[in-house]
Amino acid sequence: MSAELAAIPLTRIDGQPDTLANHAGNVLLVVNVASKCGLTPQYEALEALYEARRDAGFEVLGFPANDFGAQEPGTHEEIAAFCSLNYGVTFPLFAKADVTGPGKQPLYAALTQAQPAKTGPAAEFRERLKGYGMTPTEDPEVLWNFEKFVIARDGSVVARFAPAVTPDDPALTAVIEAELAKPA
Repeated sequence: MSAELAAIPLTRIDGQPDTLANHAGNVLLVVNVASKCGLTPQYEALEALYEARRDAGFEVLGFPANDFGAQEPGTHEEIAAFCSLNYGVTFPLFAKADVTGPGKQPLYAALTQAQPAKTGPAAEFRERLKGYGMTPTEDPEVLWNFEKFVIARDGSVVARFAPAVTPDDPALTAVIEAELAKPA
């Protein structure tokens, strides 16, 4: 893992400190999540993906953010309870923080710098948001909730997927499988 990425201080949703260095050697799927979004049902597929591949060295890391339409208004306790009760989430969740704009957390600044463009129907999604009267972000910013970054075992950011790309999408799972096939 790149020393810069690995050293970024993170905080778990329960307040415990963490860094990506603690997840080194695993393939990571970093996702900004929200509880009151049209894409929130992706939690179910994220958990299924995590459960199916965690023994192979795969982790989903969820980062709640309230950046888009105020769709993550809850406290850390409320978010954790919502995810557990409604979707059986067992993958790690982190403290709510910005993923876009001038106040974005350092992890997301590094991720968007490493992978400025996303794969998937970003333009179509952006137009749909405009149709709802919203002003979506432009690349390299995170477009919306449930955007996904894949970090390889070596710590490189190898892929980025638009929010509408579901966790079970063949393009996403192919990248994860290819990275899991590489030696730790």
